[in-house]
Amino acid sequence: MSAELLSILVLAVLFVVGTTRSVNMGALAFAAAFGVGTLAAGLDADGIFAGFPGDLFVVLVGVTYFFAIARANGTTDWLVHAGIRLVRGRIALIPWVMFTVTGVLTAIGAVSPAAVAIVAPLAMGFAARYGIKPLLMGALVVHGAQAGGFSPISIYGSTVNGILEREGLPGSPIALFLASLFANLAIAALLFVALGGLRLRGRDLGDEEAKEGDGGSGGTGGTATGTHARTTPDADLLRLTPARIATLVGLVALVVAVLVFDLDAGLTAITLAVLLAVVWPEDSKAAVAHITWPTVLLICGMLTYVAVLQEMGTIDWAGEHVGSIGIPLLAAVLFCYIGAVVSAFASSVGIIGALIPLAVPFLEQGEIGVVGMVAALSVSATVVDVSPFSTNGALVLAAAEDTDRERFFRQLMLYGGAVTLLAPLVLWLALVVPGL
Repeated sequence: MSAELLSILVLAVLFVVGTTRSVNMGALAFAAAFGVGTLAAGLDADGIFAGFPGDLFVVLVGVTYFFAIARANGTTDWLVHAGIRLVRGRIALIPWVMFTVTGVLTAIGAVSPAAVAIVAPLAMGFAARYGIKPLLMGALVVHGAQAGGFSPISIYGSTVNGILEREGLPGSPIALFLASLFANLAIAALLFVALGGLRLRGRDLGDEEAKEGDGGSGGTGGTATGTHARTTPDADLLRLTPARIATLVGLVALVVAVLVFDLDAGLTAITLAVLLAVVWPEDSKAAVAHITWPTVLLICGMLTYVAVLQEMGTIDWAGEHVGSIGIPLLAAVLFCYIGAVVSAFASSVGIIGALIPLAVPFLEQGEIGVVGMVAALSVSATVVDVSPFSTNGALVLAAAEDTDRERFFRQLMLYGGAVTLLAPLVLWLALVVPGL
């Protein structure tokens, strides 16, 4: 067996073990980089560490540190509840509020599971209380997270754009972001219609709570008590404290610094986070512990292993074999399906970090548009996160209230399977076939 084939088989084992044994694939990847790099590639420790993505490490730590502070001081809660207030309590718009809020959170740097973990409990609680189908609400939360997931300052976006830059390939951060945004928005709109969202029109949040408060008795005492119990905590959540104002200003500053002044997202985010921590240490002392270290380990480990593959020639070897199929469009759709199927059961970030470098030799042939192919592959690997076997799908399932969880699990599984089957083909037709 050739060293190149062995290294790919080890990569497959990483995904299998990481999925079936609940072991962080980044840790597995570091071990694999050491074993394969030393035994098959003849690399020493310096050669293995040369592939460590230090720039992406700073991005991941910086943006998640900043986001952890925003969560600790209540800024994220403020965003959720302010969004609900903006729609004036219209029940039909609440799923779209959840879609938008999770999209904004991931777009400004939150890891997708972190955004879903924050919004899903509130969203599924609303679904149970006001008769919104749990699949509709849960799917819109996940698709919202993925809609914003490829902004230029997001975790996914920074990862993909960083890989393309390191490989010297042309990329378009805005095109990647818009592809994910519109793909998830289109799916969410179809779901909203198919799952009865239109029938929610005309129902008002205030009317529903008034009915709950008087218990159908026509009295006013119950209404006042019930409403007070629910609005008292919301009043605090909607209050703009100095820390929350500073955090919101920091979010705007981060976007402007990255998009307008082209500053490094990681260094900018960690600088803003440190400023907040110095001024409000009581809100920030636990933030370091809430940096998404498992995600940092996952991405850095996978990219280090991929760098070992590149050093030993596996990337070029794999690209040549894919290209030897002779039908570039067929190879492209196969890449998309591999990303979707594996990601439905494993980490989307890990899949992206592994598959895009593996596709580099194929993309360098020039027969397939790089921007369209990268966008199709990236979105295919993330749009399937509604699967109950993925982190986001599992979070939505766990947050479901007053519902038959087994039935909801089957619904998520069937829906996730449908997305896995159809989305890569549609994305391939829309983004790759036209030669974008």
